[in-house]
Order: sequence, then structure tokens, then C-alpha cells
Amino acid sequence: MEPPAVPEEEEEEAVPLSVAPGPVGCQLFGYVGIEAVLDQMKIKTMKTGFEFNIMVVGQSGLGKSTMVNTLFKSKVSRKSSQPGQEERIPKTVQLQSITHVIEEKGVKMKLTVTDTPGFGDQINNENCWDPIMKYINEQYERYLREEILITRKRKIPDTRVHGCVYFVPPTGHWLRPLDLEFMRRLSKIVNVVPVIAKADTLTLEERAEFKQRIQEDLKIHAISVYPQEDFDQDPEDRALNDRIREKIPFAVVGADQEHQVNGKRVLGRKTKWGIIEVENPAHCEFPLLRDLLIRSHLQDLKDITHNVHYESYRVRRLNESNRPGPSPLNGLPAKGEASSHL
Repeated sequence: MEPPAVPEEEEEEAVPLSVAPGPVGCQLFGYVGIEAVLDQMKIKTMKTGFEFNIMVVGQSGLGKSTMVNTLFKSKVSRKSSQPGQEERIPKTVQLQSITHVIEEKGVKMKLTVTDTPGFGDQINNENCWDPIMKYINEQYERYLREEILITRKRKIPDTRVHGCVYFVPPTGHWLRPLDLEFMRRLSKIVNVVPVIAKADTLTLEERAEFKQRIQEDLKIHAISVYPQEDFDQDPEDRALNDRIREKIPFAVVGADQEHQVNGKRVLGRKTKWGIIEVENPAHCEFPLLRDLLIRSHLQDLKDITHNVHYESYRVRRLNESNRPGPSPLNGLPAKGEASSHL
């Protein structure tokens, strides 16, 4: 009797290597508690607070201090002159920073406002943006030098400028060469938000025409103001930011005094024609500016500052440190030497 035949071993087919699939949604069969991380983040933020640094740029008399006080509903920015006194115009651009801690519903914000007296006030305004660019880059440098230390602070103090509000004079014509050159240079290193100052001096028709001309100027000169199209993260972000971009520059009016209107106290400016309510969208676009800077895009302003503007500065500085020659501190050239390349 013949033994049963032993089946031959089949050769295993080579399985081609494949790229692991991306993350796939997984059906939960019970409560995990992932969403509780939002509460943890909120509690941590309420304990530690956060920093927000804003710069206001524009010639004297455009209401920069009043606008900042209106934004934060407190006297965070002081006028350089008292009522009835003539404002002294500096011969050069002088940057002045003031810091306050603002608390609302348990959330603390360390707010730093940097003003630029003297900008655009001279007969010859050539290179008047240089001190402003130097200041912005110095804050990046300060953060970088803290970041590269072997023993770093648990939380690096953040003095970087997160947003620069540029006040355009309400001429009703076109942007001046000074406006174009400033925004062209500054938009490369900081988030620039242009506004039409003292918009109540223009009629609604003049305001609309002026805004359209400014938008055309920005497009012709390839100036990318905030929110930049390149940084929209998804279709939802793009749709929201497209609506904002259609309105920029915002036509704003500032006021830090309340008046009685229809039995209610409102922030506004009193004129011989009536009260201009700064928080009324029918009167001006201040609510849009406030929402952009504080209520909807504050964190995005900080993220773009860190991930885009500061990152560009960091990469450039670290590349400079790789050049042959002595480096005085942690492989980085001296601050003065670095600023000469900016």
C-alpha cells in the first residue's frame, strides 16, 4: 500500500509593500472624554493668562490712542498731549510702549500697545519706517536668544508684535507713496491691518470709493495685508477671510466717551449732526476691526506671527550663524551685525 501523497508546499506570493493608510475615523463604543481637553486648556489659560502685542502706526491727529482705548474699553493708551494743549511733534520716529493687564471673566491678558509718534509728520519722511522695522526685528531677536538657550525658561516672555494697525488718512483719493512703501515693507515681517482713520469726515459714497481705490492699490503693488490669502487653512477659513478681505481697509471712528441715545448709553462721538455710534455697523466699521483683532482672529494673529514671520526671521538668523567667522553668542552673530542684513 502506497503512503498518502504529501501535498507540495505552495510558494508564498510576495506581498508588495504599501504605504500605511492615513488616520481613519474610529467608532467609539463608549464615552472617552477627549473633549475635556478643551476645558483643561481653558483652565490653564485662565490661570496663566496670555500676551497680546499690538502696534499702531500713522501720522499725528488720526486718533490712534482713542481707537486703542475704544478697542479695549479702557484707558490703555494715553494721548501725548492734554486737551487744549498743542501736540509736540517729534523730529524723528519715537516708539513708545505701554503694558497693561486686562481681566475679563477670569481671563487675564497682558496687553502691550506700541505707538509710533513722529511717523509721517516730517517734511521728508524718507526711511521713517526703519525704526519701526528695527523694533519689530529686535523683538524677534529677543525671543530667539531666549529660545536657543540650553536652559530655557518654562515660558518665554513674548514681546513680538502680533498685529500692526496702520491708519490711513481720510484723503478720499489714493494711497500716498509713504503708505504704499510702509505696507510693502512691513507686511513681510508683521501682520498689517490697514484702516481708514476718522471715517466720519467722508460721506458714505466717498468712503466706498476710497476703499475701492485702496484695494486696487494694494493689489497692483502686490501688498499682502492681514488676513493673507496664502495662510487660509481650509475652505471654511477662506470663506470667512474672503468676507473680511472684501471690507478691508475698515472705515473706523474711535470714541472713548459715552452718550445717551434713545435711553441707552453708547460709545460715540458727538457732532452737530448727531451722535456717531462707534459700535453701530450702520455708522462705521469699528465692530469689524474689533472682531478681527480680538473676538475671531486674535489667536490666528499670534499663530501667524510665530509660525510665519518669526520663523522666517529665525531661519535667516540661523543661516547667518553658519557663515564662517566668530559668533559671540550661541552661534549667532551680534544683534547689530544681524540687523545690517535685514
